[in-house]
Amino acid sequence: MQDKLKKLVSAYSELEQKLSDPAVISNPKEYACLAKEHSDQQSLATKAHEYLQTIEDINAAKEMLKETGDPKDKEMLQEDISENEQKLPGLEDEIKGMLIPGDPNDEKNTIVEIRAGVGGDEAAIFAGDLYQMYKRFAESRGWKTEVLSSSPGEAGGFKTIEFKVAGDKVYSIMKYESGVHRVQRVPKTESQGRIQTSTATVAVLPEADEIDIDIKEEDLRIDTYCASGPGGQGVNTTYSAVRITHLPTNTVVQSQDQRSQIQNRAVCMQMLRARLYEKKLEEQQAKEGAARLAQIGHGARAEKVRTYNQPQDRVTDHRIGYNASYTGVLEGDQLGQIIEALAAQDRADKLAEAV
Repeated sequence: MQDKLKKLVSAYSELEQKLSDPAVISNPKEYACLAKEHSDQQSLATKAHEYLQTIEDINAAKEMLKETGDPKDKEMLQEDISENEQKLPGLEDEIKGMLIPGDPNDEKNTIVEIRAGVGGDEAAIFAGDLYQMYKRFAESRGWKTEVLSSSPGEAGGFKTIEFKVAGDKVYSIMKYESGVHRVQRVPKTESQGRIQTSTATVAVLPEADEIDIDIKEEDLRIDTYCASGPGGQGVNTTYSAVRITHLPTNTVVQSQDQRSQIQNRAVCMQMLRARLYEKKLEEQQAKEGAARLAQIGHGARAEKVRTYNQPQDRVTDHRIGYNASYTGVLEGDQLGQIIEALAAQDRADKLAEAV
């Protein structure tokens, strides 16, 4: 750890020298970038310097202790050594916490997409149950939810539903929900009482704004059509529904749940920015290597993350082997416990990688 901190302090010192370089000062863009990096690293560099200085003080006092024969000097040096050694564990804990890489998206709101998977009508019903679970969980934390787009299932629930969750540090908590969710239970549509296994996929996307993603108008194909489903005669007879295709990536988003074409277009652009931002993040993570991709907080949509077993009243998160009550989780009461356990394991993994 000492070697790592020495390199960190040295890099910070080099950064300070660059900030005083006239060539850098004359380049506002480069200077602003380096100034931000300097500000971000300041607390860690200061704490690392304090840690290294404390170790130096301990070693120096021990050397002096060997050389002195004065009882009073020995007593004073031993007190200094003891005092500094007591400081080290606290400094180590602070530094370890600072070494955990932060996620720049943690402060963002999220767009959550739930899509029915294997299981027909029961999968759509399960997707609806997951939506209600997240809605209750959001309400318990004082967050707001807003449905952006949905496609109802024939027997209830949703074939797909996309909704926004807004509040304090939403993405930092909701990001652990991405992946395949599996349910084992007797469906409402099952007359013989047989247990069926169904799935739904959950994707949690950090909300992106125009600064994060620059979308060119010429890269878009915008189609309008009549909305289907409930909503009254006006909705079903006017071209209020909107479908937008991002041509370079062939990403398609659509919305028909809002009252006007303008509102549906705004929702589509919101979803499109989130999808394109997700692609950008995936590309960055791929460059960082397999270890980063394996982090709990970045579960792939194809990865089975959790099983909801109704007959055994048990929910198992397969990433950490955590068990909770089926009823408690779906009602939103125990979902927070699972997420807290996932976050703790994620921090431990990142710390091990950082240190």
